[in-house]
Amino acid sequence: MKFLGDENLDWQIVERLRFDGHEVLYIVEMEPGIGDDEVLTLANSEGTILLTSDKDFGELVFRLRRIAAGVVLIRLFGLSPDDRAEIIANAINQHADELLGAFTVISSKSIRIRKMT
Repeated sequence: MKFLGDENLDWQIVERLRFDGHEVLYIVEMEPGIGDDEVLTLANSEGTILLTSDKDFGELVFRLRRIAAGVVLIRLFGLSPDDRAEIIANAINQHADELLGAFTVISSKSIRIRKMT
C-alpha cells in the first residue's frame, strides 16, 4: 500500500511500514512545516492513505468534505515509538483491504473503520 506519513508520525512507524514492503512518503523528508491543507492536498495528489495523529484531519475530511483516499488517525499514548510502530504495522496488515476510502482510528483498545461517503 501507499501511505503519506504526516510530520507528527514517529519515524519508527515509517521505517517499519517500509520494511513490511509499503511505500511510505514522509512529510519530514519532503516538505517539513507545511499546513494540514497542504498535507491533505499532497495525499490526494499522490493517491496515498494519510497516517497522522492530528485530529484536525477529521474535520477536513468530514465537515469540510475534503477528498481523501483514506486517513489513519493514530491515538496511541504512553507507548514507546517501537511499540506504536508494531501496533500500527499489525493493524495495517490485518485491515489493509478496508483502509482505502475510510477514516480509521487506531487506539490501544480498538480499531474503528468508518467509510467516507
